[in-house]
Amino acid sequence: MEMFRNLRLSRGRSVLRKKVMRLKRKRFRGNITTARRVGIVWDANRIEDFNTVSQFHQKMLERSIDVKVLGYYPEKELPDKLTAVRFLTCLKPEDINLSYMPVSKDANEFINTSFDILIDTNFRNVFQLEYISSLSAAGLKVGIFDNGYEHSPFDLMIDVKKNSDLNNYLTQAVHYLEMVNNVEIKTRV
Repeated sequence: MEMFRNLRLSRGRSVLRKKVMRLKRKRFRGNITTARRVGIVWDANRIEDFNTVSQFHQKMLERSIDVKVLGYYPEKELPDKLTAVRFLTCLKPEDINLSYMPVSKDANEFINTSFDILIDTNFRNVFQLEYISSLSAAGLKVGIFDNGYEHSPFDLMIDVKKNSDLNNYLTQAVHYLEMVNNVEIKTRV
């Protein structure tokens, strides 16, 4: 069974590589203070991180930034905690094709949304989330540094320790996103 899984995953990666080569997106020339729309790709298998995602969503709302979260949960039934949350959409195995590529309307809508910034929180390198981040039309993509990526889809990568938690990662992401393209810092130099 593992052989078929690897074969299907290899097919999915091959299709992804071809799609990425044709991908064109408009770059975002601002930072977190000028952003209006942020997308987050989240491994919903880590249910314990839901509170962190919710708190981050609230912090961004306080900055007048609209946040949409797309998660992948590998079970057929979503936990109650993940249902009826307006800012969160969770993909399940029924939304994935045989090559592990997301094919649902929600996934395509998220991929095609022109977020100013996309933050990928895929600590476990889940292919379904990698697929979404790679093909996203977001203007600035932030992700976790990983030597395993053949061609990283990220414009900004943050090197976090393996035992790092989501809250620490998001705090670092916001910190660096405040520094990117910051006019105040440029004028001081």
